[in-house]
Parts: sequence; C-alpha cells; structure tokens
Amino acid sequence: MSELRIVPVDGEVMLEEWRHVHNVIVPPAAMDLDEVRERGGRYRLRNAYVGDVLVGCSTVRPPEGEGAAATVIARVLPEYRRRGYGRELYEDGLAHARVLGAGVIETCVLAANEDGVRFAEARGFVEVDRYVLDGERDLWLDLRLE
Repeated sequence: MSELRIVPVDGEVMLEEWRHVHNVIVPPAAMDLDEVRERGGRYRLRNAYVGDVLVGCSTVRPPEGEGAAATVIARVLPEYRRRGYGRELYEDGLAHARVLGAGVIETCVLAANEDGVRFAEARGFVEVDRYVLDGERDLWLDLRLE
C-alpha cells in the first residue's frame, strides 16, 4: 500500500476534489466551487491521496479571537476510514495551527457524523457547544482540544 500524501490544494481540479470530500462528509453544508475558492483564500486547504486516489481533505482556519483559537478539520471518505489517514491529516493540520501561533485548537463536526465525533473525542476534544444554524435542522458540535 502506498503512503499517504497530503498536499496543498492548487488549481481547479484539486479544488473540485476538496469540494467532493467536503460535500460527502457534510452534505448539509455542501459548497459550490465558488464557495470553495473563497474558502481557499482564507484557510489552508489540503487534499490527501494514497497513490493517485483521493481519500480525504483538511481545513485549517488560522488562530483568531481570545485565546488565539485555530480550527483544524480532517475529513476522510467513509470507504478509507480506520486506516490512520484521519490521524495523519489531523496531525498535519495541528502542526500547521501551532506554527501559526494557535493557543487553542478547535474543531466542528456534524453531530450525525458519528465517526467524526468519535475521532475527535479519541484525540482529546471535548464538546463546548451544540447549535443549529439559522433556517437549518442539522445539529453541529463545536469541540475544543483539552
């Protein structure tokens, strides 16, 4: 089996790949390509591949606010979970957030994504907030690394 490659999103094909993973994992927050482009201008977006096969993506939102909280999100397509790819994506994002000066690490997970919630909790994240976005029905969890 090939090693996991985590690479910066660069160009339209990679933006579309990042969008695909994001939209599979969080369909209530599905994005179009323009939204992904805009997000890529504000956050660090990366894709993860085994060989040439896309297996996941990540987002790192830089530190902001009181406590310099950065958000690290690792997403792995369901058929590639439980192989260590999420851990590698998360560790890559965490290292980047620390380089940016993050004092606190947070993540957000769609509550219905039970794998994602378990993944975050197994890495020491604890729930700090539950909410439903205006006009929506899906429950989201904000978690903080303790």
